[in-house]
Amino acid sequence: MDYLLELFSEEIPARMQKRAGEDLQRLVTNGLVEAGITYESAAVFTTPRRLCLSVCGVLEESPTVREERKGPRVGAPEKAIEGFLRGAGVRREDLVVKADKKGDVYVAEIVKPGRAAAEVISEVVSGVIANFPWPKSMRWGDGPMRWVRPLHSVLSILGKSEEVQVVPLAIDVPVGDSTEGHRFMGAGRFSVTGFEDYEAKLKAAYVMLDPAERADKIWHDATNGAFALGLEVVEDRGLLAEVAGLVEWPVVLMGDIAEDFFDLPPEVLQSSMREHQKFFSVRNPKTGRIEKFITVANRETADSGATILAGNQKVLFARLSDAKFFWENDLRVPLSDMAAKLANVTFHNKLGTQAERVARIAALAREIAIDVKADPALAAQAAEICKADLMSEMVYEFPELQGLMGRYYAEKAGLPQAVANACEQHWQPLGPSDDVPSEPVSVAVALADKIDTLTGFWAIDEKPTGSKDPFALRRAALGVIRLVLENGVRANLAANIEESFLNILAQWANSNWLLVESRHPIHDDSVAYANFYSDHKFVGREVVRKFSNDKTLICAFEPVFNDAHPNLETSQYIPKLTALKLALLAFFHDRLKVYLKDKGIRHDVIDACLNMPGNDDLTLLNKRAEALQAFLNSDDGENLLQGYKRAANILRAEEKKDGVAYEGTPDVKFAEAAEEQALFAALDAAGPKIEAALGAEDIEAAMAALAALRAPIDAFFEGVQVNAENEIVRRNRLCLLNEIREVMHKVAMFSEIGG
Repeated sequence: MDYLLELFSEEIPARMQKRAGEDLQRLVTNGLVEAGITYESAAVFTTPRRLCLSVCGVLEESPTVREERKGPRVGAPEKAIEGFLRGAGVRREDLVVKADKKGDVYVAEIVKPGRAAAEVISEVVSGVIANFPWPKSMRWGDGPMRWVRPLHSVLSILGKSEEVQVVPLAIDVPVGDSTEGHRFMGAGRFSVTGFEDYEAKLKAAYVMLDPAERADKIWHDATNGAFALGLEVVEDRGLLAEVAGLVEWPVVLMGDIAEDFFDLPPEVLQSSMREHQKFFSVRNPKTGRIEKFITVANRETADSGATILAGNQKVLFARLSDAKFFWENDLRVPLSDMAAKLANVTFHNKLGTQAERVARIAALAREIAIDVKADPALAAQAAEICKADLMSEMVYEFPELQGLMGRYYAEKAGLPQAVANACEQHWQPLGPSDDVPSEPVSVAVALADKIDTLTGFWAIDEKPTGSKDPFALRRAALGVIRLVLENGVRANLAANIEESFLNILAQWANSNWLLVESRHPIHDDSVAYANFYSDHKFVGREVVRKFSNDKTLICAFEPVFNDAHPNLETSQYIPKLTALKLALLAFFHDRLKVYLKDKGIRHDVIDACLNMPGNDDLTLLNKRAEALQAFLNSDDGENLLQGYKRAANILRAEEKKDGVAYEGTPDVKFAEAAEEQALFAALDAAGPKIEAALGAEDIEAAMAALAALRAPIDAFFEGVQVNAENEIVRRNRLCLLNEIREVMHKVAMFSEIGG
């Protein structure tokens, strides 16, 4: 049997349709399966006025279930037996006695007879409708029912062809075997006998049931119409899906844009038409200008949409006139004046204004420019105006154009193209699939922007916690990682972090805030703080409180000086930044682990590289991880790792037993066996090669030098007894094992690798 369900209502918001269809299918099918009613397939369809679920191959009846429930032992107290009978819902004479490990026990055989599919469907669907998880819902009329919009009727039929039956539902809405077509072009209600009949009659009533079919028709008609005029439709899959959810019978219409607006930036036209009118932009590929628009009507008209187009063009003219007014007004304001207005915009109450933040970004961008081979002056110039367009009228109206408008304004001001591009690209990447800037000036400003964000919020202790990340700091860290790795930037991240912290602290000091560090360890309690305040003889509003690893307190205060110490502001101490720097670097490493795991690098390989010196050079760290994983995937790498593990395990056991560390330099004169002497020679040969390769940052060559140790180490363990009877020889061999460990640790921390 097949089951067909349609929920017919007023218009469902397009943004809710896809999720609603998925929820309907999941809730109904899961409910059927849990009740023992299986099915072969299910499909869901959505239009602005209906949710439809088709379930094929529905089992006619749920199977009978037999269950044995073990009760108390024979001879148990009567009250225990009576309680068991009540719980199992059986009589005393229905019990049987069966042998158990502890003796004879009572057993109740419970039979749950199967239920008809219609009965189960009615129960499940009624519950789904009553508790449907709409993001927002409403009540209408006098009944208690809630739906996203008023629900008019429900089609609920089970069976095939002429043998269908209406499945009643416990809801305050008419339920039957009929529905209706298009709001304007349909001819009233009609009955259906199954999904195929339902779909065919809907199409005859001007309703395309499948949203994918509607989207395909819209795109086909739009692109063909534009191509016939030598134009092209600007692709916008998000808008296409939204418009397909606004119409049941799509009719594509193309309208004109007045030539007065051709000189506006194309993105301005696209944003205005997309956000306010849901229009597609039609571009002239020869000029790059947006010259026409496409709208999608929900009906066919006698005048082929002329009246609809005229109304849309009138509204669009007003919208674009506003955009043109904003554009022309903004061009009259120099970028430097726009940037100056950022002094009136608070970035964060503990991190100052946007203007102060821009000053920090500019200072940091100048330093980073050297690492990314950019002109420091251009990087600083770009940073100083990169946020200026936030104060433009255009970005105020269309926030999604921030950055892009900055590029246009910079170009109109005659600034270098690298500076203009940085205004647009410094926001990127915004997500894991977003493009990464590659121009050196853009990379410098983008890195400075994101590092300043991270260090600022670390300085005021606003780090992400669990799933909460209100300032998108994880995204900013991933942006830094992608900028560095995808551009091959060789930068000292720890130095950049420290420089950024110092810029923030310098601004605090310039704002007459007092930076104080306690001279002795202090604990987080009110008495210690009271003493700290008393020692410095001032009171003030605490702005920042930080602890370093040794519990030294770092605070920033906005002081209120008392009469006894009017010149206390001259008594300042340099705060320790090491703890803050290490904490933020660890955060970068956590995000790098996620990034590299997505690239297929094993977690233990990442740990082996993170524990090496110089782990603030993300490009070198990434190169080391890739080379190490490739090495471990080879036979030499796998066997050498086993040799390392064997050496490390023996060392760990003997050092624990003897209570000493075998870290001395082994001497070849105590080598008795040929295999032992060969290992000495191999280590002596590999050491300089590894040092030279690492000095040249040739990680692959360092791995190749390690691979040469495989055979000598294997031969050593095959032919030499480490724990020799001669104590001097034994100690020398243990020191030789330590030498293996030390040489391999120059390349990576192999102790972190499983295997």
